[in-house]
Amino acid sequence: MTWKIREIEIDNPVVLAPMAGVCNAAFRTIVKEMGTGLIYAEMVSDKAVVYQNKKTLDMLYVDPAERPLSMQIFGADKETFVEAAKYVDANCDCDIIDINMGCPVPKVTKNEAGARLLLEPDKIYDIVASVVDVCKKPVTVKMRTGWDKEHIYAVENALKIEQAGASAIAVHGRTRSQMYEGKADWGIIKDVKDAIKTIPVIGNGDINSPEFAKKVLEESGVDGIMIGRAALGNPWLMKQIVHYLKTDELIAEPSAEEKLRLAVDHMDRLIDLKCEKVALLEMRSHMAWYIKGLDGATHVKRMVTTVKTREEMMDIINRYQAYLNGDKSARLVVE
Repeated sequence: MTWKIREIEIDNPVVLAPMAGVCNAAFRTIVKEMGTGLIYAEMVSDKAVVYQNKKTLDMLYVDPAERPLSMQIFGADKETFVEAAKYVDANCDCDIIDINMGCPVPKVTKNEAGARLLLEPDKIYDIVASVVDVCKKPVTVKMRTGWDKEHIYAVENALKIEQAGASAIAVHGRTRSQMYEGKADWGIIKDVKDAIKTIPVIGNGDINSPEFAKKVLEESGVDGIMIGRAALGNPWLMKQIVHYLKTDELIAEPSAEEKLRLAVDHMDRLIDLKCEKVALLEMRSHMAWYIKGLDGATHVKRMVTTVKTREEMMDIINRYQAYLNGDKSARLVVE
């Protein structure tokens, strides 16, 4: 199951998608411990890197335990892209530099960046070739199938990326107009894989189970399978997929106690990475993901929306655990 992006060896096909606001080192190290082959960091702005924005430069931190890791950059201007890539190449401990051509959010696309680039194949070639030319590390691209159903240039754009010297391509099987709705089109992902002859292709979209992961891996022929939203609150999915691809055996779902235990671990990693105030703001969302589907989760989600300290979060978690264990005196947590 081992494969390579240029000289970077990757142990298995399972890849973590670069989710903005989520894929910091705290979450990434947890996902890596689940056996994930390749990790993508959340995207950083080319202009913010060039202007040496402190918050952005802090996002370039890489824990040695999470490698191999791809650091993703977004932007629209070739010159700024090149300068940012040169800086990341020289100053970040990542293994791969990825160019974002898939982000669908308006604040990115209105600046001609992210998925907006998919409408300009020649500009795609120019940016990729220019970045490849200045970087020692492998350069890859993550893109979508197209802008909308009338403008699907996945194969044409992928060929431009390959010709420009990129070392791999990741394809999200949705158009920009779909955002994260509807089904991912794995037929188009297969078309890209069939067209690309010299570099790996990673497929992304709707992978939420080991069985589906194996199905699309085999049917599309891609080299890697990228998981995004399905891993939120459920990093065990990566372990389940890795194990299933090797053995055809399914690993049991984590218990409620395991979910809460990892949520605490995640919180503490975030506190170490950032600070308690920022970490707890982020953990409000993560807690909702970790407890999704558990008895009383809806009420607990509302409770954590106001927590500001680790002590407050631990009080809720401890009382919730007691409730789940059958302690009737703890029912106030969910009523």
